[in-house]
Amino acid sequence: MSDFQHVAVIGAGVIGASWAALFLASGRNVAVYDPSPTMEADVRGYIDNAWPTLRELGLVNAEPGQLSFHDDVASAVAGADFIQESVPERIAIKHELFARLEAALKPGAIVASSASGLRLGEMQAGWNNPSHFILGHPFNPPHLIPLVEVMGNDKTAAGVVEQAERFYALVGKVTIRVNREVKGHVANRLQAALWREAIHLVASGVASVEDVDKAVWAGPGLRWAAMGPTLLFHLGGGAEGLSSFCQKYTESFHGWWDDLGDPRLDAQTASMLVQGVQDEAGEHSWATLATQRDALITRLLKATTPLRRG
Repeated sequence: MSDFQHVAVIGAGVIGASWAALFLASGRNVAVYDPSPTMEADVRGYIDNAWPTLRELGLVNAEPGQLSFHDDVASAVAGADFIQESVPERIAIKHELFARLEAALKPGAIVASSASGLRLGEMQAGWNNPSHFILGHPFNPPHLIPLVEVMGNDKTAAGVVEQAERFYALVGKVTIRVNREVKGHVANRLQAALWREAIHLVASGVASVEDVDKAVWAGPGLRWAAMGPTLLFHLGGGAEGLSSFCQKYTESFHGWWDDLGDPRLDAQTASMLVQGVQDEAGEHSWATLATQRDALITRLLKATTPLRRG
């Protein structure tokens, strides 16, 4: 299992198809399971679209792996060293799936769930032995965004989380550890906090949807693509670093935090945001915007990855 040559993707929606593209490009053999009758056509189409980006990022192995499709989850996971599960986030569906695949697993195989909203503990209840089942939550699309949030707990066997982190590193991912169960893990909570204040600024008449979005991508978003907020504030403190920054700006941040909004995503708020994003998008279609997003992220990754590796 040293190189995790045989992997399985369980659930072939946009997340699962993206995982399949990445794993295949890395030179691994990928078995895909999904009950959809259009599974193979959908996954092949997704991979065809993703392949130029994967090649541009240098993620396509000289000899890509073999791709197979299965109408039975047991046959898909048989012989797999690593299984990435991305079925719909309904706990009954997860538990039913785990019951079907557990007996077919290769000894020592690791199963990672892409779940963004379900807790590891409640998913483990669907296993007789959850020792090799962990959280491996990506950011969409997984073949493009490097982050994976990895979590085990006291029911996880020793070394399993470390093996999973090594596997993700082999396919070009960047991992963080989630040390305690919390709704939304880490990154989703961060973006939820930012969006909450973005909504408040629009709802309270401070700025339009377009200008709030612009304030992010043309301002702090550029810095966040380079470093996280705490390290950036460390740099903002000058030669004395974060200690100096905290001394200078404690009162300002306390005032801002006290003044942050607490909106709710009700029908009226959603309608306001939809209208705002329609105004921002103009005549650009969803597909055009998605293509622009992926092209921009690809350029950012190409520019920053060599520096991080250095």
